[in-house]
Amino acid sequence: MGSAVDLQTYLERIKYAGPAEPSFECLTGIHRCQAFTIPYENLDIQLGRYVDRDTQRIFDKLVSRRRGGWCYELHELLLWALRTIGFDAKLVTAGVHRHEFGDVRLGDHTAILVRLDDVYLADLGLGDGIRDPIPLIEGTYMQGALSFQLERIDCDYWRFHNHAFAYPTTFDFKDATADETLIDRKSDELQTSSESLFVQNLVCQIMQPEEVTCLTGRVLRQKSAEGTIKKLLAASDFEPVLAEVFGIEHDEAASVWLKVDARHRLLFGDKTIDEIPLVGF
Repeated sequence: MGSAVDLQTYLERIKYAGPAEPSFECLTGIHRCQAFTIPYENLDIQLGRYVDRDTQRIFDKLVSRRRGGWCYELHELLLWALRTIGFDAKLVTAGVHRHEFGDVRLGDHTAILVRLDDVYLADLGLGDGIRDPIPLIEGTYMQGALSFQLERIDCDYWRFHNHAFAYPTTFDFKDATADETLIDRKSDELQTSSESLFVQNLVCQIMQPEEVTCLTGRVLRQKSAEGTIKKLLAASDFEPVLAEVFGIEHDEAASVWLKVDARHRLLFGDKTIDEIPLVGF
């Protein structure tokens, strides 16, 4: 499988150069560095490759082979790194847009809670969300021009509200140890069901401090508070964009492109970029 799971190799991958110790400064640095260096992406799912939550496999993929991953992979890597450094960190079960769809969404997302003097929410699995951990306290949290909110919605659940131009917009979670069985079941469903948006669509995202770059199928977007710049990729653009924008070099990119292009033609035909009303990821 690739190189051994090693903290220093991970820190070099995310370009973190500070002290590796269980402090708030280290937590913030690790979180921000991973956010800006390891992309959210589902190329393996597009290729029909099953992705589990095994730390060794995830490390080999995201660190050694310099790929990205989806929610479950990104958080397993972050959780391993934080615990290896010495943080009191745990995975929690979350549900995206539970406010709209109910408890059926629980397990389709995870988050991490880290206990220092206070408890902090860490989350890098949305593809576009908090850049820094935030306290598990009700309130509004500004990170540059981006505004996030935590709300206590009943005696058990918290609701995270994402910034104004982000997607997804919310997720709910409890301060309780993750339901691993539920998470595994949801992970399986989201990467195997023909109804899953992750099976149907390519998604790549990488955060910047106050912007996010998204590739959804053939549509490349740069999103900020000032608006969205869109470009429709041609076949010749695909591999350079994966490599130069997201840092992904994939030996089966040509196969991914064929699927991406077929999906685009099914949904949009020959519409121009200005005629494509793309929302979401």
